[in-house]
Amino acid sequence: MDVASLPFALFAIASVLVFYLINSRSRIVYLLLLSGLFIASFSYVLLIYVLLYALINYLIGLKIPLSRHKIVLFRIGIAFNLLQLILLKYSSFALDPIFSLFHSDIQISRLSEFIIPLGISFFTLQGIGYLVNVKMGWEKPEKRLHHFFLYILFFPKFLSGPIERSNHFLPQLGSKSEFQRSNVVEGLRIALVGFFKKIVIANQLGIVVNNVYADPEAFGGLNLWIVIILQPLYLYFDFSGYTDIAIGIAKTFGINLLPNFNKPFLSENITTFWRRMHMSLSFWFNDYVFKQLSFKYRRWGIYSATFAVFITFTLFGIWHGAGWNYMILGFLQALAINYEFFTKRTRFILFSHLPSATRVWAGRICTYLFFGISHVFFFAPDTETAFQFYSKLTDMSLRLYLGVSSRFVFFFALGSLLVFMVLEILNLDMKSKFVRVESFWNNNRFLRLSTYYVLILFILSQLGGAETFIYQMF
Repeated sequence: MDVASLPFALFAIASVLVFYLINSRSRIVYLLLLSGLFIASFSYVLLIYVLLYALINYLIGLKIPLSRHKIVLFRIGIAFNLLQLILLKYSSFALDPIFSLFHSDIQISRLSEFIIPLGISFFTLQGIGYLVNVKMGWEKPEKRLHHFFLYILFFPKFLSGPIERSNHFLPQLGSKSEFQRSNVVEGLRIALVGFFKKIVIANQLGIVVNNVYADPEAFGGLNLWIVIILQPLYLYFDFSGYTDIAIGIAKTFGINLLPNFNKPFLSENITTFWRRMHMSLSFWFNDYVFKQLSFKYRRWGIYSATFAVFITFTLFGIWHGAGWNYMILGFLQALAINYEFFTKRTRFILFSHLPSATRVWAGRICTYLFFGISHVFFFAPDTETAFQFYSKLTDMSLRLYLGVSSRFVFFFALGSLLVFMVLEILNLDMKSKFVRVESFWNNNRFLRLSTYYVLILFILSQLGGAETFIYQMF
């Protein structure tokens, strides 16, 4: 069941209606059944696999505090999580070539044809995080199996996150989820905005971006520069759209998911950017990889952090996919962060004489351009295509071809995108003006209802496209 579809929207709304009609003691089981139905709509084999995966992590988590061999059991749990991720996601890149060296016909990657690895990168990090928390004593093991199953399977976040922390998600299941009109109204509003971001804005940008990456040689260098400008916004509105849908639907059930974005393109440097972009993933790697490595090699002084950043972001890149392009992407982010760390004092001296607004916006523009240029490795299917893309940037020709089905919808999407970005700027830089805009919005019911009506009309008019969520493939 495609999340960006009318059947999913109706499924979610009907689920909320039934949720508050049934006995509160049955609601967790009800959400678990819904989640199972959602996953089974992609593959019943995947559902069986995820249930077994969750059961194994649940049992290991229960045993860790009680076992005399706590460390061994913990390592077995981590090895299990990593092994199943490697087998289902990375075997074509890491394992199949090894067998081919020995002239073997074994192809472990064919496992992924039987067990579709949807959402595997997300629920694996949740499983690992839970085991680390239990082993470190940061939380007690969850004893209620159906609660733990819901933590792994919860359908709004299953495909593309946010990556929940067990000690944030599980305690919410222990409280009674009484009906609160504000939760339902706010949740539906957030989800509506998410659908609009994805279906109207991201899908239109995606047509342009994907057309160019399908054949970079067919386009001029100016087309490629336009793509470099557009692709960060495409990624942002696509992924934040999914996140809004997930957070909104979860909120209607009285469950708060972790935030994933905080105005990332208003960051003045890459270090800050990765505290605001894909926050649930960035913070996961910061807590479970970077901090652990920095502490372990603290005797190296400041170089422990340098080493930890390179390892963390290389893994961060690999998490996104099996390919050298993702490794290079992660390495570039690490390079930029270490550059910022070692040149912080010099840059402060050089730019301190500039007006504050000039310095801030110069940092934002440079950060945005670095993100756009480096993410050629994210969007390109392989390194060859990425380097082919870069090699054409000096060609200043332009092909006037968008590939969109409706120029009106495309430019309406661009206009809507600008409205979102202006509101983010007002919220961060001009708080008093944002408060006035927000007050006007809240006090004008006709304006709100009219806007929601227009959003729904545009969403319905654009349903049925072939664009899936970018992060669904992870």
